[in-house]
Amino acid sequence: MAIREADPWRMQYFADVPCPDAVDIPTEDADAWEWFPAHRWVYDKLRVAMSQGIAAAPHGVMPAGFPVFSKPITNLRGMGTGSQVIRSAAQYKSALTPGHFWMELLRGEHVSTDVAVLEGRAVWWRHATGIPRPGGTFDRWIIHAEARPALEAYCAAWIAANMAGYSGMMNFETIGGRIIEAHLRFADQWPDLYGEGWVAALIRLYAGRGWGFKEANRQTGYSIILFAPHEGRYRPPPVGLQADIRGRPGITSLQITFHPGRANRLHAMPPGGFRLAIVNCRNLAAGRRARRDLAAAML
Repeated sequence: MAIREADPWRMQYFADVPCPDAVDIPTEDADAWEWFPAHRWVYDKLRVAMSQGIAAAPHGVMPAGFPVFSKPITNLRGMGTGSQVIRSAAQYKSALTPGHFWMELLRGEHVSTDVAVLEGRAVWWRHATGIPRPGGTFDRWIIHAEARPALEAYCAAWIAANMAGYSGMMNFETIGGRIIEAHLRFADQWPDLYGEGWVAALIRLYAGRGWGFKEANRQTGYSIILFAPHEGRYRPPPVGLQADIRGRPGITSLQITFHPGRANRLHAMPPGGFRLAIVNCRNLAAGRRARRDLAAAML
């Protein structure tokens, strides 16, 4: 298996699809940064903002007005580490941090978009939106069946202008139709919700054989998350319960998203909670029931 996956609970999506050893497919930003040196600059969030004409500058340059959004220029660990809204000059001066930058505070819908790119041209799209909770956590993600023509046109133009020669997956985070982050990978939390044959098409893309994914019946899916307090001591749920949940109608997969033998503080988690599990499903009510059952067993 040449799909590089750091999280063992996500290997279930790739283990049964043959992949040539010579084909390297990243799911982690650190691997993508190493493997695609010509395009690794997309992890410079300041450069991405400036490529769109968004007001932005490194810490040390005073913003013309407030509020602004502040975060690290590069953060390969993810999970919103070090990000915050700065609402005044006084707060800005106290928050000055080497390696961070500010950008204008964008408003509008926050969308995560996976796109297959073939020689600098977008050839497939899928969009997801999150239902947020406090502290950078999410109740669930909705993986939409519908296209978003305006957003796709904007991102496609950006790809055409900036990603010449690149073939592979990209993930964009956008707010109000503007790119706030770009990644040389896909969202590996829900590839089972993209449909049968998607992983095989992914492998063909990275093997240099084009993009041939045929979607017979695109459906909306849900990725439902169970969070708990950071300070708790947690164990995986009973194996029998896990098997029961995986076999329920409307459930497509279950991920237990932590290492039981590793200290909580050594996991990359948002400030608002410690993620215990993810239930991917086609049926929202079934997914919520599964989360309730997991919470009863784990909390």
